[in-house]
Amino acid sequence: MYIIPNLFTASSCFFGILSIVASIGGNYEKAVIYIFISLLLDGLDGRVARMTKTTSAFGIEFDSLADIIAFGAAPAILFYSVVGNSFNKFGILATGIFVVFAAIRLARFNITTQSNEPNVFIGLPLPTAAIALSVWIKIYINYDFAKEFEWIYIVGVIVLSLLMVSNIRYPSFKKINFSQTKFRQFLIISILILSILYLRPIEFFVIATTIYIFYGIIRAVLNLYTIKFKKIDKAN
Repeated sequence: MYIIPNLFTASSCFFGILSIVASIGGNYEKAVIYIFISLLLDGLDGRVARMTKTTSAFGIEFDSLADIIAFGAAPAILFYSVVGNSFNKFGILATGIFVVFAAIRLARFNITTQSNEPNVFIGLPLPTAAIALSVWIKIYINYDFAKEFEWIYIVGVIVLSLLMVSNIRYPSFKKINFSQTKFRQFLIISILILSILYLRPIEFFVIATTIYIFYGIIRAVLNLYTIKFKKIDKAN
């Protein structure tokens, strides 16, 4: 039984490799698809391990190493192949920073996961950063107007990298209790989301990931202002 969740992890890593090979070969559409498949498999391995009660220290470390390939190297190579190579050394630097900061993000997550709040992530989750970068690249490929804003992609990669190693808190959906969710509301929302995914899948993920990213930033800024005003009130 311990093999099953690790097979999902291995498959996630393998599809990350497939994405890298596709990016190098210029098959950018496939590269994006493979990253999404890696995301699906990565989401399944932990859930299968918990369902079968086969969680292990080896599985946790293996999952992190696989994530470096699937969500660190794969989207970074995709970015460099499509946009980053136009910026020479600066493009290489942005690509490298994304991968290095992804590794730091995972290392910090592994040593702090037991002490942190279960309903939040400290820093932007690596899979979210990977999907955000992938769908941004897909927009660049699909829409000509995006090619006029290549510098925004460089800035975006740096911002994603910094957010991963920041202390900004992002909501975690792993602890949602579906038994307490109202069935009718959940069904309606699910149908609407699936409908949008059917019509505009990439645009949906662009909007969803961008809102999630800015939610954390805005929340952090508001918290800073709240703390500042409390200190001023106490001083007065």
